[in-house]
Amino acid sequence: MTTGCVYCEGEGGRRLWGDARCRVVLADEPFLGFCRVIWNAHVREMTDLDDTDIDHFMRVAFAVERALRARLAPVKMNLASLGNVTPHLHWHVIARFADDSHYPQPVWGTRQRDSLPAAESPGLAAGLAADLAFALGPVSRSAGPTP
Repeated sequence: MTTGCVYCEGEGGRRLWGDARCRVVLADEPFLGFCRVIWNAHVREMTDLDDTDIDHFMRVAFAVERALRARLAPVKMNLASLGNVTPHLHWHVIARFADDSHYPQPVWGTRQRDSLPAAESPGLAAGLAADLAFALGPVSRSAGPTP
């Protein structure tokens, strides 16, 4: 059975960490250090969660930000929760660099300059996964999308 929700039916990127409630993925986007924190169950808004789950989700999002800052030393971090196109609770955690194609505009904004898509640093995904496991605990075997 299909739900029509890309985050219920798929990972949403290359999984770095996950537990029974949410997962962190490295997104297939042309920006170095573009991650998503995705709630596993299909909910639309942060306020659909109880306070304990909100605290957990934010702890994960901030752990991703810390890991990206430590690994990539970006000039700025962007955290975004939109969901207009995909109304499933997820936050984008994006490392930004002065020479990326859109900086200082949002990654969804107007291109500011021609630049090649940032190549993934060797070992970035494995390093981020290790950083997140250290900060948040090991990946749960039951982690994954739940329709």
